[in-house]
Amino acid sequence: MFKRLFGRSPPASSDAAVKAPAAQRADALLRRLEWTVLRRLDGLLQGHYRTLMRGSGLDLADLREYQLHDDVRHIDWNVTARLQQPHVRVFTEDREMAAWFLLDLSPSVDFGSGEQRKSDVLLQFTAVLARLIAGQGNRVGAMVYGSRGRARVEAMLPARGGRNHVLRIMQMLMPRPATKEPVPTNEAATRLGDLLRSAVFTVRQRSTVFVVSDFITQPGWEKPLGELARRHDVVAVRLVDPLELDLPDLGLIPIRDAETGEQIVVDTHDKGFRQRFARIAAQREAQLRESLARAGVDTLELATDEDLADAVLRFVDLRERRVRHGAGGRPMPTQLPRRTREGVRA
Repeated sequence: MFKRLFGRSPPASSDAAVKAPAAQRADALLRRLEWTVLRRLDGLLQGHYRTLMRGSGLDLADLREYQLHDDVRHIDWNVTARLQQPHVRVFTEDREMAAWFLLDLSPSVDFGSGEQRKSDVLLQFTAVLARLIAGQGNRVGAMVYGSRGRARVEAMLPARGGRNHVLRIMQMLMPRPATKEPVPTNEAATRLGDLLRSAVFTVRQRSTVFVVSDFITQPGWEKPLGELARRHDVVAVRLVDPLELDLPDLGLIPIRDAETGEQIVVDTHDKGFRQRFARIAAQREAQLRESLARAGVDTLELATDEDLADAVLRFVDLRERRVRHGAGGRPMPTQLPRRTREGVRA
């Protein structure tokens, strides 16, 4: 799908900000997020922190009868067969857990129709969640894909704790000066499956894994995502922009595919074209959600025009409701309302 509309992007940062060392820019951004987002979440997440990371320990503590909210993956089938009543294993919870961020910085993520790009949302979400998790004494790690426009894992930081480690992760995600070196088309095409397969072999200890991407990628990512979800608590964090779903009437405009560089001119004044665009986008949305559900992962959608703190709180609330009302091992979609020209669409 063609991404960047007529080269439109948020206002560029100042030259001084671009030239500032990445460490200074990362620290300044984290301080701003600590004041504007984390400060707001601190009081609202009291008692709900464990919902963000639902990892379990490896030490078997007890067996009990299956209850409506239990994860079906914890059923002990041998005991169930002997007693003719479903029983689940109860594990001793790890006091220290780990979270991993699998971060897609491929070219299509560098798109935004408003004040923020999807890459900005990715950076802020990662900073906020990593700081929340590390602040509770847990460890966070990260794998970065496509940060230089090439379809491969570019960097990896092992899971460690502390604010300084969060800053190191943020530095890997900070915008880099544009390079004049052309990237071959076959190297620019996103293959998210490569990142997921790398994580399958890298992340050994059971962890909470956040896959942060717009999922605009070559096929073949569903199987490694399912493999990852069988061992870990996986959350697919989808980055979306309103213009990817609903094209406004802007007349004749050039549209460029951020992945391949291919560009065409389209007439958005044509109502039939806009309807076909919306229909294809809706079909892709349905197929993507179905694929994520089959993989058995929870889904959080982050739009470029949505409030980050509200999205995190909504996500925590829905995960808690899933446990209370018996969603068991089924995946849970978390969809944010979309703003359109006609208003708010659920």
